[in-house]
Amino acid sequence: MARAKAKPRTKRSGDRRTAQPVVAEVDGGLAELMPDRDRPRAWSLFIDGAPQSYVDLDDPAYLNFEYQRRIGHVIDLAAPPGKPVQAVHLGGGALTLARYVAATRPRSTQQAVERDAALVQLVRRELPLDPNARIRVRSADAREGLAKVPDGWADLVIADVFSGARTPAHLTSTEFLDGVRRVVKPGGFYAANLADGPPLAHLRGQIATAAGVFPELALVADPAVLRGKRFGNAVLVASDHPLPIAELTRRAASDPHPARVEHGRTLTDFTGGAAAVTDAAAVASPQPPPSAFR
Repeated sequence: MARAKAKPRTKRSGDRRTAQPVVAEVDGGLAELMPDRDRPRAWSLFIDGAPQSYVDLDDPAYLNFEYQRRIGHVIDLAAPPGKPVQAVHLGGGALTLARYVAATRPRSTQQAVERDAALVQLVRRELPLDPNARIRVRSADAREGLAKVPDGWADLVIADVFSGARTPAHLTSTEFLDGVRRVVKPGGFYAANLADGPPLAHLRGQIATAAGVFPELALVADPAVLRGKRFGNAVLVASDHPLPIAELTRRAASDPHPARVEHGRTLTDFTGGAAAVTDAAAVASPQPPPSAFR
């Protein structure tokens, strides 16, 4: 439950209605919804200063964050264009990717699991979902929520879970990914937003962990992140069937901020002999440096 009232979202200025920031205390810290001055009904969500989501209510198929566009490519390639899918979102935020699925694949059935109940309330109030979108939002821990999804239910499982700016330790392990694979249909996709910086020990460990659960993997990231030049996001894609590497590579390379797709032997070499992570040894992802959000 929110512990402070949100600031008014709009104000009158003559005949013009101007969007204003919304600030509220949520379970995970201070939430800020900041309007995009270039897109009339678009908002960025920050938690304790860390960017979490971007939503355009007029155009939910618009993905502003680089990593979200990369996951968007995975969503687009998960089934023939426009075909409804069943998707599980671990980590809700402002429900950007769930909205994207609903906009690009009407009649899809989706479950979103978001631990922060106060954030869920804030998003429902300030960034309401399309009433036609079949999105069920559950306030629960991501791993506990995943355990309630039936075996083989999902065409897509998307993990984008951060407490502040770090992925919780219990969502980085082999045991967690065993739960993901249980839920994913044969031929379905798992996509995870990971964040790391030099020396990329967390990222390498996550790839090694996924390789022990899924036979097919790919990693999509900015080349500078892969070279360990800066902190940033990487999207891990996994399946029990061959991935559409050529098309994913083409789409990632054509983005405004082009990304590289690593797979096969190159991805194995990148992992560098890192060990898979188990619950007993799991730690949260690294804290981003202050410069990461400038």
